[in-house]
Amino acid sequence: MKIHRRAAIRAIICTLVLSLIVVFYFKLAHVDPTTVALSFLLAILVVSAAWGLAYAIPMSILAALCFNFFFLPPVGTFNIAYTQDWVALIAFLCTSIIASQLSERVRREARNATQRRMEVERLYTFSQQLLLTDNIVELLKSIPSYLAETFGVMHAAIHMTDKDKIYRSGSETEHLPSGELKEVSARGEIVMDIENRRCLAPVRMGLRIMGSLGMAGDVFSRQTLEALGSLVAIAIERAGAVDTLMHSEASRESERLRSALLDSITHEFRTPLTAIKASVTSLRSAAAMSEEQRQDLLAVIEEESDRLNRLVGEAVEMAQLDAQEVGLERKPHQIREAIDAALEDSKNAVGSHPVQVRLAENLPPVMMDVVWIQKVLQHLIENAAKYSDPVAPIFISSEARNNRLITSVADRGAGIDDMERSMIFDKFYRGQSQRYRVQGTGMGLAIVKAIVEAHGGRIEVTSQLGHGSVFSFGLPMAK
Repeated sequence: MKIHRRAAIRAIICTLVLSLIVVFYFKLAHVDPTTVALSFLLAILVVSAAWGLAYAIPMSILAALCFNFFFLPPVGTFNIAYTQDWVALIAFLCTSIIASQLSERVRREARNATQRRMEVERLYTFSQQLLLTDNIVELLKSIPSYLAETFGVMHAAIHMTDKDKIYRSGSETEHLPSGELKEVSARGEIVMDIENRRCLAPVRMGLRIMGSLGMAGDVFSRQTLEALGSLVAIAIERAGAVDTLMHSEASRESERLRSALLDSITHEFRTPLTAIKASVTSLRSAAAMSEEQRQDLLAVIEEESDRLNRLVGEAVEMAQLDAQEVGLERKPHQIREAIDAALEDSKNAVGSHPVQVRLAENLPPVMMDVVWIQKVLQHLIENAAKYSDPVAPIFISSEARNNRLITSVADRGAGIDDMERSMIFDKFYRGQSQRYRVQGTGMGLAIVKAIVEAHGGRIEVTSQLGHGSVFSFGLPMAK
């Protein structure tokens, strides 16, 4: 109804324009017929450029009749007295129609060029959206939404042949029936249903058809549909390749970590086991030994057993943190609680190192699981003692900064090389200069990093060769 009303209004406007020209030249300005014909022709060209041939050709015929009736002798009749007037009338009619056609062609080409430009822009936007995810399942779920959003259609869907599954932008199925999508996937031909305003195209990678896509609400050019099918196919292939590469990298990394774990654990377990075995053999032998010697051997067994227990504990902690199986009981605590508990448990490792604790006054409480933060501090304190001279001091400090409580453990050891600083928190990594001098598995700092990050914090290290290192971690303050 709205379209018919608009057409009627335009037809009335065309009639009024011709009427105004006739009244002006017939009643007011008496000019020669050539001027009148040019005025009619100008009005017809304007209408053709604005509204097309559907209005320009009827207007040309009506203008020719008016030109004959009002301006060619005998005036007031449709008769033509002179041969040159016949030629003039026919030339005017042909000129107006040809000019209208040329104007309509320019108008149509401009409209097509604008449409092609818009489609290219949409294709570019769509291609950018396809790069947002590398997960193939998420990509397939998102493609229909991307199509509907970018191209402004009511409904979009994609069918994948290998999975025999259809992903849709909404819950409606009547606009793009599953049977038609599967048929396009099987035949590999573009379907353009102009009457129902929908189109379907195969998703093709070279000669291989991977599925089909469909859009309801508008019909696009065949070139655009082919480009869409190719873009979707390339995006799916890319996501599949990235997924395969990630699995391959994960497998290689898992194998590397497994080998590193076995090498590290084997090396570290062998030393205490050897000491325990030698001590037990000596105790069971018939050789005479004093009570003091017996106590020394028992002390060795106890010390090495504790070391084995600590190694197993670190391996279990690392596995739990990796699997995210640790349930943190985060409550407001003063950092002093964790520091005191860590110093108590690290007495044997600290030995003769003087420890200086420097805490700012009125430190706010932090949200933390005090048991796990105690483990963090214990690892850092034992590392500071392990990698510095026997009488070198250890400094522990804490201060509030930017809504976080920053706690630091500093030593006066050999320091960490700049090249190694980025790898120091990796699992099983140990410094090149210290790995043969100091015992360890390389899991301590990896455990520390995992615990701090589980609390929503961050740990970092600053170091200078020959002057020691400072390990600092920040925890969010309690609100």
